[in-house]
Amino acid sequence: MEKAVESLKNDLNSLRAGRANPSLLDGLTVDYYGTKTPLNQLANISAPEPRMILIQPYDKNAIQNIEKAIQQSDLGLNPNNDGSVVRLTIPELTEERREELVKLVKQKGEECKVAIRNIRRDANDALKEKEKGKEISEDESKREQDKIQKLTDEHISTVDEVLKAKNEEITSI
Repeated sequence: MEKAVESLKNDLNSLRAGRANPSLLDGLTVDYYGTKTPLNQLANISAPEPRMILIQPYDKNAIQNIEKAIQQSDLGLNPNNDGSVVRLTIPELTEERREELVKLVKQKGEECKVAIRNIRRDANDALKEKEKGKEISEDESKREQDKIQKLTDEHISTVDEVLKAKNEEITSI
């Protein structure tokens, strides 16, 4: 369940919410001499200004490939290259795009909640199997199922908090 929540947080960090954040480029891979390589292994990524990401490649020959990878990604950003660094200017979000992002955040949140509930179901099934095999008593099984339900509720409320924070970040102008 913890991993599901962490995965959600990582997914949400890669969503563009109007501010420049180097984690926007975390999942991006670049074709570097025929090998798909994560961008953060090829370059130093920083956000010197609130609306700009600066990518300084360790190898200047990789600039064209980095530009190409950014253009082909679904980030919707246009890279500017001056020969030694690549600059990404983060545009202001439109109201329509904000609504799309809020829907996407909700969808990712629901997926995370479903994953947590699946984990709960698997744990409860394992307990019922042990109960059938007379490994644990009915009372013990019930107690453990209650603990599992409490954990599930805690993690789902954590997901709700994360979603609320991300929605506020997206909708704030």
